[in-house]
Amino acid sequence: MRTTARRGLAFVALAATATLGLTACGSGFSSGSSTSGSGTLTSSSDPLTVMIGSSGDAETKAVTAAVDSWSQSSGTKATVVAASNLSQQLSQGFAAGKPADVFYLSTDALAGYASNGSLLAYGDQLANKSDFYPSLVSSFTYDGKFYCAPKDFSTLQLIINTDMWQAAGLTDSDYPKTWDDLTAVAKKLTTAGHVGLGISGEYARIGSFMVQAGGNLMNDDSTQATANSTANVQALDYVKQLLNGGELKYAKDLGAGWGGEAFGKGLAAMTIEGNWITGAMSSDYPNVKYKVVELPAGPAGQGTLQFTNCWGIAADSPNQAAALKLVEQLTSKDSQLAFSKAFGVMPSITSAADEWKSENAALVPFLDAASYAKGVPTAKGSADVVTDLNSKLESLATSDPQTILDATQTNLQALLAK
Repeated sequence: MRTTARRGLAFVALAATATLGLTACGSGFSSGSSTSGSGTLTSSSDPLTVMIGSSGDAETKAVTAAVDSWSQSSGTKATVVAASNLSQQLSQGFAAGKPADVFYLSTDALAGYASNGSLLAYGDQLANKSDFYPSLVSSFTYDGKFYCAPKDFSTLQLIINTDMWQAAGLTDSDYPKTWDDLTAVAKKLTTAGHVGLGISGEYARIGSFMVQAGGNLMNDDSTQATANSTANVQALDYVKQLLNGGELKYAKDLGAGWGGEAFGKGLAAMTIEGNWITGAMSSDYPNVKYKVVELPAGPAGQGTLQFTNCWGIAADSPNQAAALKLVEQLTSKDSQLAFSKAFGVMPSITSAADEWKSENAALVPFLDAASYAKGVPTAKGSADVVTDLNSKLESLATSDPQTILDATQTNLQALLAK
Protein backbone atom coordinates (compact mmCIF):
# COMPACT_ATOMS: atom_id res chain seq x y z
CA MET A 1 0.00 0.00 0.00
CA ARG A 2 1.30 3.39 -0.95
CA THR A 3 2.31 5.78 1.82
CA THR A 4 0.68 8.70 0.07
CA ALA A 5 -2.57 6.84 -0.17
CA ARG A 6 -2.71 6.40 3.57
CA ARG A 7 -2.16 10.07 4.35
CA GLY A 8 -5.69 10.45 5.63
CA LEU A 9 -5.12 7.81 8.26
CA ALA A 10 -2.12 9.56 9.77
CA PHE A 11 -4.23 11.00 12.56
CA VAL A 12 -4.45 7.57 14.21
CA ALA A 13 -0.78 6.77 13.88
CA LEU A 14 1.04 9.01 16.33
CA ALA A 15 -0.92 9.15 19.55
CA ALA A 16 -0.04 5.69 20.75
CA THR A 17 3.68 6.48 20.78
CA ALA A 18 4.07 10.23 20.52
CA THR A 19 3.95 10.89 24.25
CA LEU A 20 6.20 8.02 25.29
CA GLY A 21 9.42 9.22 26.80
CA LEU A 22 8.53 12.89 26.56
CA THR A 23 9.77 15.07 29.35
CA ALA A 24 8.35 18.40 30.32
CA CYS A 25 10.11 21.16 28.47
CA GLY A 26 10.23 24.73 29.57
CA SER A 27 12.34 27.80 29.96
CA GLY A 28 15.86 28.33 31.21
CA PHE A 29 17.52 29.22 27.92
CA SER A 30 20.92 30.83 28.05
CA SER A 31 20.59 32.40 24.61
CA GLY A 32 19.07 35.74 23.84
CA SER A 33 15.43 36.41 23.06
CA SER A 34 13.31 38.56 20.83
CA THR A 35 9.71 39.67 20.98
CA SER A 36 7.27 38.77 18.24
CA GLY A 37 3.58 39.50 18.53
CA SER A 38 2.40 38.81 22.08
CA GLY A 39 5.21 36.53 23.24
CA THR A 40 8.96 36.37 23.73
CA LEU A 41 10.89 33.92 21.60
CA THR A 42 14.38 32.57 22.12
CA SER A 43 16.97 33.72 19.61
CA SER A 44 20.49 32.50 18.90
CA SER A 45 22.88 31.65 16.10
CA ASP A 46 22.13 27.94 16.47
CA PRO A 47 21.12 26.10 13.28
CA LEU A 48 17.64 24.61 12.94
CA THR A 49 16.72 20.96 12.53
CA VAL A 50 13.49 20.30 10.63
CA MET A 51 12.05 16.79 11.04
CA ILE A 52 9.38 15.54 8.64
CA GLY A 53 7.45 12.34 8.05
CA SER A 54 7.67 12.18 4.28
CA SER A 55 5.36 10.42 1.85
CA GLY A 56 8.27 9.87 -0.51
CA ASP A 57 11.13 11.42 -2.45
CA ALA A 58 8.97 14.14 -4.00
CA GLU A 59 7.92 15.49 -0.61
CA THR A 60 11.40 15.25 0.87
CA LYS A 61 12.96 17.08 -2.07
CA ALA A 62 10.31 19.80 -2.08
CA VAL A 63 10.56 20.53 1.64
CA THR A 64 14.37 20.41 1.55
CA ALA A 65 14.44 22.85 -1.37
CA ALA A 66 12.12 25.26 0.43
CA VAL A 67 14.13 25.10 3.66
CA ASP A 68 17.42 25.54 1.79
CA SER A 69 16.06 28.60 0.00
CA TRP A 70 14.95 30.17 3.27
CA SER A 71 18.26 29.30 4.89
CA GLN A 72 20.23 31.06 2.17
CA SER A 73 18.11 34.19 2.32
CA SER A 74 17.92 34.35 6.13
CA GLY A 75 21.49 33.37 6.91
CA THR A 76 20.31 30.74 9.41
CA LYS A 77 21.51 27.22 8.76
CA ALA A 78 18.77 24.60 8.63
CA THR A 79 18.79 20.87 7.97
CA VAL A 80 15.86 18.65 6.96
CA VAL A 81 15.63 15.16 8.44
CA ALA A 82 13.18 12.75 6.79
CA ALA A 83 12.29 10.46 9.70
CA SER A 84 11.81 6.76 9.08
CA ASN A 85 9.52 6.67 12.13
CA LEU A 86 8.44 10.21 12.94
CA SER A 87 6.59 9.58 16.20
CA GLN A 88 9.41 7.48 17.61
CA GLN A 89 12.19 9.85 16.57
CA LEU A 90 10.35 12.89 17.88
CA SER A 91 9.74 11.14 21.17
CA GLN A 92 13.39 10.12 21.46
CA GLY A 93 14.54 13.66 20.71
CA PHE A 94 12.38 15.15 23.44
CA ALA A 95 13.36 12.45 25.92
CA ALA A 96 17.02 13.19 25.25
CA GLY A 97 16.49 16.92 25.69
CA LYS A 98 17.48 17.57 22.07
CA PRO A 99 14.25 17.82 20.10
CA ALA A 100 14.03 18.94 16.49
CA ASP A 101 13.35 22.66 16.33
CA VAL A 102 10.57 22.34 13.74
CA PHE A 103 8.62 19.19 12.91
CA TYR A 104 5.46 17.69 11.44
CA LEU A 105 2.80 17.21 14.11
CA SER A 106 -0.53 15.43 13.71
CA THR A 107 -3.79 16.58 15.28
CA ASP A 108 -4.04 13.64 17.67
CA ALA A 109 -0.46 14.13 18.90
CA LEU A 110 -1.01 17.80 19.75
CA ALA A 111 -2.54 17.31 23.20
CA GLY A 112 0.21 14.99 24.41
CA TYR A 113 3.01 17.36 23.46
CA ALA A 114 1.18 20.52 24.54
CA SER A 115 0.03 19.20 27.91
CA ASN A 116 3.57 18.51 29.17
CA GLY A 117 5.07 21.77 27.92
CA SER A 118 7.01 20.32 24.99
CA LEU A 119 5.37 22.54 22.38
CA LEU A 120 5.71 26.26 21.77
CA ALA A 121 2.27 27.87 21.37
CA TYR A 122 3.21 30.28 18.62
CA GLY A 123 0.03 30.37 16.53
CA ASP A 124 -1.07 33.83 17.60
CA GLN A 125 2.32 35.24 16.62
CA LEU A 126 2.09 34.15 12.99
CA ALA A 127 2.02 37.05 10.56
CA ASN A 128 -0.32 34.99 8.36
CA LYS A 129 -2.55 33.76 11.19
CA SER A 130 -5.77 35.11 9.65
CA ASP A 131 -5.11 33.33 6.35
CA PHE A 132 -5.57 29.79 7.68
CA TYR A 133 -8.92 28.05 7.36
CA PRO A 134 -10.74 28.39 10.72
CA SER A 135 -11.45 24.66 10.95
CA LEU A 136 -7.72 23.95 10.67
CA VAL A 137 -6.91 26.48 13.36
CA SER A 138 -9.44 24.73 15.58
CA SER A 139 -7.68 21.40 15.01
CA PHE A 140 -4.45 22.84 16.42
CA THR A 141 -5.93 24.74 19.32
CA TYR A 142 -5.44 23.17 22.74
CA ASP A 143 -6.59 24.59 26.06
CA GLY A 144 -7.57 27.80 24.29
CA LYS A 145 -4.15 28.31 22.64
CA PHE A 146 -3.44 28.15 18.91
CA TYR A 147 -0.25 26.10 18.94
CA CYS A 148 1.00 25.59 15.41
CA ALA A 149 0.49 26.50 11.77
CA PRO A 150 -1.44 23.94 9.67
CA LYS A 151 0.93 22.94 6.89
CA ASP A 152 -1.69 21.56 4.47
CA PHE A 153 -4.85 19.45 4.58
CA SER A 154 -7.00 16.86 2.83
CA THR A 155 -10.72 16.12 2.75
CA LEU A 156 -12.85 13.15 1.71
CA GLN A 157 -15.05 13.15 -1.38
CA LEU A 158 -16.75 10.67 -3.70
CA ILE A 159 -14.60 9.15 -6.47
CA ILE A 160 -16.47 7.72 -9.47
CA ASN A 161 -15.28 5.34 -12.20
CA THR A 162 -16.69 7.15 -15.25
CA ASP A 163 -16.65 4.11 -17.54
CA MET A 164 -18.69 2.09 -15.05
CA TRP A 165 -20.94 5.09 -14.49
CA GLN A 166 -21.74 5.36 -18.19
CA ALA A 167 -22.14 1.61 -18.56
CA ALA A 168 -24.85 1.75 -15.89
CA GLY A 169 -26.72 4.35 -17.95
CA LEU A 170 -25.93 7.18 -15.53
CA THR A 171 -25.16 10.76 -16.54
CA ASP A 172 -23.82 13.90 -14.90
CA SER A 173 -27.32 14.70 -13.67
CA ASP A 174 -27.25 11.51 -11.60
CA TYR A 175 -24.38 12.52 -9.33
CA PRO A 176 -25.84 11.85 -5.87
CA LYS A 177 -27.02 14.86 -3.90
CA THR A 178 -28.66 12.98 -1.02
CA TRP A 179 -28.27 9.69 0.82
CA ASP A 180 -31.23 8.30 -1.11
CA ASP A 181 -29.49 9.28 -4.35
CA LEU A 182 -26.31 7.53 -3.23
CA THR A 183 -28.21 4.35 -2.45
CA ALA A 184 -29.91 4.45 -5.84
CA VAL A 185 -26.75 4.91 -7.91
CA ALA A 186 -24.81 2.40 -5.82
CA LYS A 187 -27.47 -0.20 -6.59
CA LYS A 188 -27.32 0.57 -10.31
CA LEU A 189 -23.53 0.33 -10.28
CA THR A 190 -23.41 -3.00 -8.45
CA THR A 191 -22.83 -5.94 -10.80
CA ALA A 192 -21.45 -9.45 -10.57
CA GLY A 193 -18.00 -8.02 -11.25
CA HIS A 194 -17.92 -5.05 -8.89
CA VAL A 195 -19.76 -3.39 -6.03
CA GLY A 196 -21.29 0.06 -6.32
CA LEU A 197 -19.38 1.56 -3.40
CA GLY A 198 -16.22 0.18 -1.80
CA ILE A 199 -14.57 1.94 1.14
CA SER A 200 -12.18 1.33 3.98
CA GLY A 201 -14.31 0.17 6.91
CA GLU A 202 -13.15 2.68 9.49
CA TYR A 203 -14.10 5.95 11.17
CA ALA A 204 -11.72 7.84 8.86
CA ARG A 205 -14.19 7.16 6.02
CA ILE A 206 -17.50 6.29 7.70
CA GLY A 207 -17.17 9.39 9.87
CA SER A 208 -18.05 11.51 6.84
CA PHE A 209 -21.63 10.19 7.14
CA MET A 210 -21.66 11.21 10.80
CA VAL A 211 -20.85 14.79 9.84
CA GLN A 212 -23.52 14.73 7.12
CA ALA A 213 -26.04 13.71 9.76
CA GLY A 214 -24.91 16.57 12.01
CA GLY A 215 -22.61 14.63 14.32
CA ASN A 216 -19.03 13.55 14.95
CA LEU A 217 -17.22 11.70 17.72
CA MET A 218 -16.44 14.91 19.63
CA ASN A 219 -17.32 18.59 19.40
CA ASP A 220 -15.13 20.90 17.33
CA ASP A 221 -12.56 21.57 20.04
CA SER A 222 -12.58 17.98 21.38
CA THR A 223 -13.72 19.01 24.84
CA GLN A 224 -16.95 17.02 24.80
CA ALA A 225 -17.73 13.47 23.70
CA THR A 226 -20.65 13.24 21.27
CA ALA A 227 -20.14 9.73 19.91
CA ASN A 228 -23.53 8.27 20.79
CA SER A 229 -25.58 11.19 19.50
CA THR A 230 -28.77 10.57 17.57
CA ALA A 231 -27.04 11.92 14.46
CA ASN A 232 -24.21 9.39 14.68
CA VAL A 233 -26.62 6.52 15.24
CA GLN A 234 -28.54 7.64 12.16
CA ALA A 235 -25.31 7.68 10.15
CA LEU A 236 -24.27 4.18 11.17
CA ASP A 237 -27.80 2.90 10.57
CA TYR A 238 -27.53 4.21 7.00
CA VAL A 239 -24.11 2.62 6.41
CA LYS A 240 -25.39 -0.66 7.87
CA GLN A 241 -28.32 -0.48 5.46
CA LEU A 242 -25.93 -0.11 2.52
CA LEU A 243 -23.82 -3.03 3.74
CA ASN A 244 -26.81 -5.30 4.16
CA GLY A 245 -28.20 -4.23 0.81
CA GLY A 246 -25.01 -5.33 -0.92
CA GLU A 247 -24.34 -2.00 -2.63
CA LEU A 248 -21.53 -1.21 -0.17
CA LYS A 249 -18.62 -3.44 0.77
CA TYR A 250 -15.51 -2.81 2.81
CA ALA A 251 -12.23 -2.86 0.92
CA LYS A 252 -10.93 -5.82 2.92
CA ASP A 253 -13.98 -7.85 1.92
CA LEU A 254 -13.15 -7.10 -1.69
CA GLY A 255 -9.60 -8.34 -1.24
CA ALA A 256 -8.08 -4.86 -1.18
CA GLY A 257 -6.02 -3.04 1.42
CA TRP A 258 -7.87 0.28 1.17
CA GLY A 259 -10.63 1.97 -0.80
CA GLY A 260 -8.29 3.37 -3.42
CA GLU A 261 -6.95 -0.08 -4.24
CA ALA A 262 -10.46 -1.52 -4.53
CA PHE A 263 -11.38 1.35 -6.84
CA GLY A 264 -8.21 1.17 -8.91
CA LYS A 265 -8.55 -2.58 -9.45
CA GLY A 266 -12.12 -2.19 -10.66
CA LEU A 267 -13.60 -3.97 -7.65
CA ALA A 268 -15.73 -0.91 -6.80
CA ALA A 269 -17.38 1.65 -9.08
CA MET A 270 -17.15 4.35 -6.39
CA THR A 271 -15.11 4.97 -3.29
CA ILE A 272 -14.75 7.62 -0.61
CA GLU A 273 -11.18 8.88 -0.37
CA GLY A 274 -9.10 12.01 0.00
CA ASN A 275 -7.12 13.96 -2.58
CA TRP A 276 -4.12 11.72 -1.88
CA ILE A 277 -5.80 9.11 -4.12
CA THR A 278 -4.67 11.04 -7.20
CA GLY A 279 -1.07 9.95 -6.70
CA ALA A 280 -2.01 6.29 -6.41
CA MET A 281 -4.25 6.47 -9.45
CA SER A 282 -1.65 8.11 -11.68
CA SER A 283 1.15 5.74 -10.67
CA ASP A 284 -0.67 2.46 -10.05
CA TYR A 285 -3.85 2.66 -12.11
CA PRO A 286 -3.15 5.17 -14.92
CA ASN A 287 -5.75 3.70 -17.26
CA VAL A 288 -8.71 4.12 -14.90
CA LYS A 289 -10.87 7.11 -15.76
CA TYR A 290 -12.48 8.78 -12.80
CA LYS A 291 -14.23 11.90 -11.59
CA VAL A 292 -14.31 13.55 -8.17
CA VAL A 293 -17.66 14.90 -6.95
CA GLU A 294 -18.78 16.18 -3.58
CA LEU A 295 -20.23 13.65 -1.19
CA PRO A 296 -24.01 13.76 -0.99
CA ALA A 297 -25.64 15.80 1.73
CA GLY A 298 -27.12 13.99 4.68
CA PRO A 299 -30.02 14.95 6.97
CA ALA A 300 -28.02 17.91 8.31
CA GLY A 301 -26.55 19.00 4.97
CA GLN A 302 -23.09 18.69 3.43
CA GLY A 303 -20.36 17.17 5.53
CA THR A 304 -17.04 15.37 5.37
CA LEU A 305 -13.87 14.78 7.37
CA GLN A 306 -10.61 16.68 7.06
CA PHE A 307 -7.09 15.55 7.88
CA THR A 308 -4.17 17.84 8.59
CA ASN A 309 -0.75 18.24 10.16
CA CYS A 310 0.99 21.32 11.50
CA TRP A 311 4.52 22.65 11.83
CA GLY A 312 5.35 22.13 15.48
CA ILE A 313 8.07 24.18 17.18
CA ALA A 314 9.80 22.80 20.27
CA ALA A 315 9.49 24.80 23.45
CA ASP A 316 13.17 24.03 24.12
CA SER A 317 14.42 25.28 20.77
CA PRO A 318 17.18 27.85 21.38
CA ASN A 319 16.20 29.64 18.17
CA GLN A 320 12.42 29.95 18.22
CA ALA A 321 12.45 33.32 16.47
CA ALA A 322 14.12 31.84 13.40
CA ALA A 323 11.88 28.77 13.57
CA LEU A 324 8.81 31.01 13.45
CA LYS A 325 10.14 32.87 10.42
CA LEU A 326 10.84 29.57 8.70
CA VAL A 327 7.32 28.32 9.37
CA GLU A 328 5.86 31.54 8.00
CA GLN A 329 7.83 30.97 4.81
CA LEU A 330 6.83 27.30 4.58
CA THR A 331 3.15 28.22 4.94
CA SER A 332 3.30 31.14 2.51
CA LYS A 333 1.25 31.06 -0.68
CA ASP A 334 4.24 30.42 -2.94
CA SER A 335 5.59 27.60 -0.80
CA GLN A 336 2.27 25.85 -0.37
CA LEU A 337 1.46 25.99 -4.07
CA ALA A 338 4.91 24.57 -4.80
CA PHE A 339 4.29 21.75 -2.32
CA SER A 340 0.94 21.07 -3.96
CA LYS A 341 2.58 20.66 -7.36
CA ALA A 342 5.31 18.46 -5.91
CA PHE A 343 3.32 16.00 -3.80
CA GLY A 344 -0.39 16.72 -4.12
CA VAL A 345 -1.42 18.39 -0.87
CA MET A 346 -3.96 21.24 -0.58
CA PRO A 347 -2.88 24.63 0.80
CA SER A 348 -4.01 25.43 4.33
CA ILE A 349 -4.47 29.15 3.55
CA THR A 350 -7.42 30.84 1.87
CA SER A 351 -5.25 33.18 -0.23
CA ALA A 352 -3.98 30.21 -2.27
CA ALA A 353 -7.43 28.76 -2.98
CA ASP A 354 -8.21 30.43 -6.31
CA GLU A 355 -4.85 29.65 -7.87
CA TRP A 356 -4.93 26.07 -6.58
CA LYS A 357 -8.41 25.55 -8.04
CA SER A 358 -7.29 26.97 -11.36
CA GLU A 359 -4.35 24.55 -11.47
CA ASN A 360 -6.37 21.57 -10.17
CA ALA A 361 -9.78 21.96 -11.76
CA ALA A 362 -10.62 18.25 -11.49
CA LEU A 363 -9.97 18.29 -7.74
CA VAL A 364 -11.95 21.40 -6.78
CA PRO A 365 -14.54 19.41 -4.76
CA PHE A 366 -11.83 18.53 -2.24
CA LEU A 367 -10.99 22.16 -1.54
CA ASP A 368 -14.61 23.31 -1.64
CA ALA A 369 -15.16 21.07 1.37
CA ALA A 370 -13.00 23.37 3.51
CA SER A 371 -16.10 25.34 4.45
CA TYR A 372 -18.00 22.35 5.86
CA ALA A 373 -15.43 19.67 6.73
CA LYS A 374 -14.93 18.64 10.35
CA GLY A 375 -11.72 17.55 12.02
CA VAL A 376 -11.07 14.26 13.78
CA PRO A 377 -10.81 14.08 17.60
CA THR A 378 -7.71 15.71 19.07
CA ALA A 379 -8.13 14.80 22.74
CA LYS A 380 -5.14 13.04 24.28
CA GLY A 381 -5.57 9.29 23.82
CA SER A 382 -8.40 9.64 21.27
CA ALA A 383 -6.49 7.63 18.66
CA ASP A 384 -6.73 4.54 20.88
CA VAL A 385 -10.48 5.04 21.16
CA VAL A 386 -10.76 5.36 17.38
CA THR A 387 -8.77 2.15 16.96
CA ASP A 388 -11.25 0.36 19.23
CA LEU A 389 -14.15 1.87 17.28
CA ASN A 390 -12.64 0.70 14.01
CA SER A 391 -12.52 -2.88 15.30
CA LYS A 392 -16.23 -2.68 16.04
CA LEU A 393 -17.09 -1.09 12.70
CA GLU A 394 -15.66 -4.15 10.96
CA SER A 395 -18.79 -6.03 12.02
CA LEU A 396 -21.25 -3.15 11.60
CA ALA A 397 -23.43 -5.17 9.22
CA THR A 398 -24.39 -7.53 12.04
CA SER A 399 -24.03 -5.19 15.03
CA ASP A 400 -26.16 -2.57 16.74
CA PRO A 401 -24.97 0.99 15.95
CA GLN A 402 -26.22 2.32 19.27
CA THR A 403 -24.23 -0.27 21.21
CA ILE A 404 -21.07 0.47 19.21
CA LEU A 405 -21.38 4.21 19.77
CA ASP A 406 -22.28 3.88 23.46
CA ALA A 407 -18.99 2.05 24.02
CA THR A 408 -17.08 4.76 22.14
CA GLN A 409 -18.86 7.45 24.15
CA THR A 410 -17.83 5.77 27.40
CA ASN A 411 -14.20 5.53 26.27
CA LEU A 412 -14.04 9.18 25.18
CA GLN A 413 -15.63 10.38 28.40
CA ALA A 414 -13.06 8.41 30.34
CA LEU A 415 -10.29 10.26 28.49
CA LEU A 416 -11.80 13.63 29.24
CA ALA A 417 -12.20 12.74 32.91
CA LYS A 418 -8.48 12.16 33.36
